[in-house]
Amino acid sequence: MPPTHDAPTAETPAGPTFSRRAVVAGAGAAAIGAGLLVAGCSAGSGSGSGSDGSGSSGGSASGALGPATDVPVGGAKIYGDQSVVVTQATAGTYAGFSTRCPHQGCNVNEVRGASIVCPCHGSTFALDGSVEKGPARTGLTAKAVTVDGGGRIVLG
Repeated sequence: MPPTHDAPTAETPAGPTFSRRAVVAGAGAAAIGAGLLVAGCSAGSGSGSGSDGSGSSGGSASGALGPATDVPVGGAKIYGDQSVVVTQATAGTYAGFSTRCPHQGCNVNEVRGASIVCPCHGSTFALDGSVEKGPARTGLTAKAVTVDGGGRIVLG
């Protein structure tokens, strides 16, 4: 009886064979896939959520973050796309801070009353950027903000 095509013989290898080109192409495709996976998983956690939870940053390319009226007196607003939180402890007095928590680099992403909250380990910061509750040991880094003639908060 002649051999079937399914059974390995001395002339045909028992498993699949790959050319060098196929192996290199497969490795390249795997590397690209891994790169896309890493890029997709590295999106920032401070994705523009403000104190109202709207997720809107309200900014523009000119450095204006949004209307000063968006920042409540005795509160703050987070502009996640620009990595800045703006506070207004008293009427007309604005201060800006980096959203990067000094503890381990997570981005603060919530304002509860007069406290700025880091989601990673629960550190909270006062409206002047100082630590209210650790584990962070130092306050948020100051960023210069001003209110322009149009009533908009501007970085720098």
